[in-house]
Amino acid sequence: MLSYRDGAVVAPRRPILRVLRGSGEAPQDFVLPGASLGVAHWLGLIPPDAREIRLCAGPGFTLERVGARREIEVLAQCLLRRPWRFVGALYERVRGSERRYRDTLRGTCAVTPLARFDAWAAARTGPNSIPPGDLRIRCLILARPGETAPLAATLEALEAQTQRPEAICVAWEGAPPAAPDARALHRSWDERADTKDLVAGSQALCLLRPGDIPEPDALALLAQALEGGDLAYGDAIGSDGRPRLKPDWSPDLALATGYPGRPLLASKPFLAASLPAPLGPMAQMELALEMAAVSARVAHVARPLARTAADPLDAPARGQALNSRLKAPDAAAAALRDGAVQLLWPLPDPAPTVSIVIPSRDRLDLITRVCRGVLQETAYAPIELIIVDNGSTDPAVLAHYETLRRDPRVRIRIDPQPFNFAAMVNDGVALASGAVIVLLNNDVAVLEPGWLDAMVRQACRPEVGAVGAKLLYGDGTLQHAGVVVGLGGRAGHILRRRPGDTPGHLGRLQVAHEVSAVTAACLAVSRAKYQAVGGFDAESFPVDFNDVDFCLRLGAAGWKSVWTPDATLAHLESVSRGPSIGAERARFEREAARFSERWRDVIRHDPFYHPALSLTTFGEDLE
Repeated sequence: MLSYRDGAVVAPRRPILRVLRGSGEAPQDFVLPGASLGVAHWLGLIPPDAREIRLCAGPGFTLERVGARREIEVLAQCLLRRPWRFVGALYERVRGSERRYRDTLRGTCAVTPLARFDAWAAARTGPNSIPPGDLRIRCLILARPGETAPLAATLEALEAQTQRPEAICVAWEGAPPAAPDARALHRSWDERADTKDLVAGSQALCLLRPGDIPEPDALALLAQALEGGDLAYGDAIGSDGRPRLKPDWSPDLALATGYPGRPLLASKPFLAASLPAPLGPMAQMELALEMAAVSARVAHVARPLARTAADPLDAPARGQALNSRLKAPDAAAAALRDGAVQLLWPLPDPAPTVSIVIPSRDRLDLITRVCRGVLQETAYAPIELIIVDNGSTDPAVLAHYETLRRDPRVRIRIDPQPFNFAAMVNDGVALASGAVIVLLNNDVAVLEPGWLDAMVRQACRPEVGAVGAKLLYGDGTLQHAGVVVGLGGRAGHILRRRPGDTPGHLGRLQVAHEVSAVTAACLAVSRAKYQAVGGFDAESFPVDFNDVDFCLRLGAAGWKSVWTPDATLAHLESVSRGPSIGAERARFEREAARFSERWRDVIRHDPFYHPALSLTTFGEDLE
């Protein structure tokens, strides 16, 4: 058992614990929880042949406690919490699967459901020592009639800030109350006002609503994060009492959902350059900030900084307000339209040719189904289908290939070399003539005709590299909703086996949004970008991790990965390969070790996955 502190508030990186073993076994790396609230605890199984333990952490790290628990105590706790997991843990122990035994116990005894956040946080919130800075902050509270009582609570919280605001202004939708609270300036919201009227003599503006209760160090932490940037936002506890643990800056998610929310701190230069003049209706200001922030320098404080009141606009009302503003003829609406165009992502005209590359071997049932889906059940017209066959011997499959060759859209390459998935993909792309490449597993089934349109719309965006689809198992549960780097110690699919309509934390699975990587089972990318990064690394990652490595290399080159629920397909994962055992397992571990060495920084901090969330389970539990 370890307990430790970390002073980092922006992009806190998870510590890594490495165990060197004395029996010739490879070292074991454990990615520890991020101390996003100041303190973190870790429980892990150290093998009996451990000869040395090393710890890699940041400069603000302090190891406070090292302890040990008896194995029988942990097993007893597992039995009390999840009896069936206790049975599973014993089974894995008897069969000698150290990794599965360890993860079963950790997933039961060291992981907390998100619904129990308050109790979890109470054991992890340490005192902060953030000195007040010199940034002059004005707080702007957007109020509606009848919000006098919640406004008083917000003003009281602002009085308790370690970094006191220079001024507090309450902008009322309508006339201020007859006897306004003397702790703030009060005015009616002036749609004709200019940005400079919002900030006046201050250097930054903090946006709040009546009923928001900032933590005492909220302004100090936001000011520290804002230094040299445009916007800073923090996590929050919503009006329903649930935590809103936000990712680092995710522009697509912000445009679709407005997830940064409050508390939000914006610099004066950013406001002057971004907000329309005149300002227009009050609701438009927050929308304008979200759209302007797409190209901003944005920092995220990864800990709850406030308990926030209910938003005056729910998602449907927010969309209606945005649509009404976009149709208006004034200059403010024109500025909104410039930002909102990024939500549309139309197909180029004419639509580009798409080359769909399918690696395959034997399995007539799979190849016939996926080819039928591509050639007959997909609405997108300009396509070519390239099958890279790894030495099929089934006569029925070979006969089916002869039938496919009659279709001028189909090309088949026979490649009977030892199985190397990455090399097969590269060979298929080398034959492609389309401007967009789609990699598709042979065990994928088309469910609806518009899937390819949705992926191509994203892949044609200049800032986007890889595009991933929503993939479902045969029983309708989630198989792929994006890859979290670090999940399981290396990389894994978030929310696997959850119901197919799971909205995800912050509703992110309902909209297209940034992720660190997507699976090659269904991946779209422009051919030019594929070639620019050298395609898949067939030497280092012939079978596993090649898709995640590819996405991360695209990211390093400046192109982000996007997952979209608008393309939904079925995927029977690895049905044609089966599980890795024996020599195949040893090969997997070698590739995993290479991946860990190459991408250790991302493993320690996936920017789109909060550092408080578990890497042991498949996501959205607390570590």
